[in-house]
Amino acid sequence: MLASPSETAEAVVARIRHHRSTAWDLVCVIDGDERLLGTLTAAELIALPGTTALGQVARRDRVSVLPGADQEKMASIALHHGVVAMPVVAEDGRLVGVVGPAKLMNILRREHVEDLHRLAGITRESDQAREAIEEPPLRRVRHRLPWLVVGLGGSMVATFVVARFEAALTVKPALAFFVPGLVYLADAIGTQSEAVAVRGLSLSHVGLARLLGGELRTGALIGLVLALLAFPMVWLVFGEFRLAAAVTLALAGASMLASVLGLLLPWLLARFGSDPAYGSGPLATIMQDVLSLLIYFACVSVIVL
Repeated sequence: MLASPSETAEAVVARIRHHRSTAWDLVCVIDGDERLLGTLTAAELIALPGTTALGQVARRDRVSVLPGADQEKMASIALHHGVVAMPVVAEDGRLVGVVGPAKLMNILRREHVEDLHRLAGITRESDQAREAIEEPPLRRVRHRLPWLVVGLGGSMVATFVVARFEAALTVKPALAFFVPGLVYLADAIGTQSEAVAVRGLSLSHVGLARLLGGELRTGALIGLVLALLAFPMVWLVFGEFRLAAAVTLALAGASMLASVLGLLLPWLLARFGSDPAYGSGPLATIMQDVLSLLIYFACVSVIVL
């Protein structure tokens, strides 16, 4: 809803009642050159005395975006500032339009669907989740396969890491028992960090150093708790103090690394202009797997062998 500075609240309300189909999520007060002077929400307009001129009370400190702004960023700004509609204002101050709550909700929904696809390693960018499950199998393969090929290459590296310790595994087969659990926990911790980072990076205004420090401490605490739980169980079942120490130390180290990697990789992709969600899924998973194996066998080499 557009209004001039001299219009009263009573006049604008009467105009809204006359044009029932008019959207008035936000009342934009503009001058003769269509430059935005301020805005009022529907609640603010209704609460005004009828004789109040809108130019006197319109809020001039409300957030706005430039034409061509990224839609996801615009929706994030709206959420951050708690606004239901976002004015689009040109650099010269002219009002271009207003993005209402229905459009903002649609943007958030679409971005959410795309994030789910990317977190799963699916490259398609679809507006409708239904299309992803109903499309022909060959097209589904084309959308899912690229990152899985990267994962296949990473799994070869992981296999090579394990093969390098074939002699140690032959002498002490118990070393192999802990690989699946260690890799799973590292992946689970990394997935948690990625899920927080993918959308949190677009909303947070905190510096990277502080974010990494917080995630490192979080990973350290998680790793410490898991290590304290695992140590007595490994020691009691296998009766080897050194083996239990190596497993728990590797678990703590892998937890810290997975937490940091789950945040750092999406941040790096966002820094280079790519969607942070592309840093998740098969790519981050295989990196965590390989590094977790390296940490585990390094601990085993130093403590057990």
